[in-house]
Amino acid sequence: MPRTRLSPPEFIALIAALFSTIAFSIDAMLPAMPEIALALTPEAPNRAALIITSFVLGMGIGTLFAGPLSDALGRRPVILGGAVLYCAGAALAWAAPSLELALAGRVIQGLGGAGPRVVAVAIVRDLYAGRQMARIMSFVFLVFSLIPAIAPSIGAGIMALTGWRGIFGAFITFSVLSAFWLWLRQPETLPPAARRPFQARSLLSSVREVLENRVLRLTIVVQTLAMGCLFSILSSTQQTFDQTFGRGNEFPLWFALIAIIAALSSLVNARVVVRLGMRKMVRGALVFQIVSVLAFLAISQLALPQPVYFAAYVAWNTSVFFMVGLTIGNLNAIALEPMGHIAGTAASVVGAIATVGSVLLAVPLGLQFDGTPVPIALGICVLAVIGYGVMRVLGSRDEVPA
Repeated sequence: MPRTRLSPPEFIALIAALFSTIAFSIDAMLPAMPEIALALTPEAPNRAALIITSFVLGMGIGTLFAGPLSDALGRRPVILGGAVLYCAGAALAWAAPSLELALAGRVIQGLGGAGPRVVAVAIVRDLYAGRQMARIMSFVFLVFSLIPAIAPSIGAGIMALTGWRGIFGAFITFSVLSAFWLWLRQPETLPPAARRPFQARSLLSSVREVLENRVLRLTIVVQTLAMGCLFSILSSTQQTFDQTFGRGNEFPLWFALIAIIAALSSLVNARVVVRLGMRKMVRGALVFQIVSVLAFLAISQLALPQPVYFAAYVAWNTSVFFMVGLTIGNLNAIALEPMGHIAGTAASVVGAIATVGSVLLAVPLGLQFDGTPVPIALGICVLAVIGYGVMRVLGSRDEVPA
């Protein structure tokens, strides 16, 4: 069966839309966290942050199964089935009378969201490889990065009209539209002859093959650390804007500015990665983050006027997102380069371990919020330093252009 390709612009837009299910599900909830805390957990408002990490946890668990299922059944059925599960979880969270039930709905929503997230990467790997895959992923992340720019404003607008529960209705609408686009336009990219039966022995064999690969193990560690940085700052950024700087009402606008600037990282990566290679790009991004966070920590210890301190925080916050744009796509391309024959399973194992691991890092870091961003910044500095050390161990062997 020929691996039919859409035109590059439509293909990039479709993959970005599938990816954006995740970003929209996280970022649109950020303005709602104070209202959720007041409605569902007034006695412990910090627990409202679990609305973010519970979704990520479900996504991480679902990631382990989405890829192998797509290797067995094809890419399209798994994405469409995941969309159904995602919508069911969103409906449960919408109707939840307690925080616990809302968190259960968010976990289910994350399980379903893993389908678009993982299988979209496998579709790209079916059609592209090596540096060309990295280039496509960079453009995907460029489009995808626009969602965080507008999602908090969308969430705030929906809350103004319907309350925080209405945001879950928007999640359902977005998922239905993107799934319909896939069903209508993108042919199946995995021919039946290339599929692998979904059997325990076959799955364990594929997982073993992935985990026995030294390069994959190391890229998983770095992805875990980079995503830990991202989710740590996401879980605390709304509180920081509100409690530290008294700018909670301005948060959607500032977050949009941060996301738009950070989106340039994908454009930079798309232009440079083919010339420098993925590993140099990741190492450079981690060094950039280490320098940025150390500069912010130094500024935070000075008795500067609050506008200067706030500007330094926004700049550092932006640098975290910029670093992620220069690392995750490249790390995925490095990991999947030798795994084309089991791209779905490889994407699942890498994504599942990195996502669940990042939650385990982000939850305790996020709970360290003490009214200032300093504890989070210290934690992110440690994660970035470790990530750079692992990349040095990974080495500098260049990838073969495709």
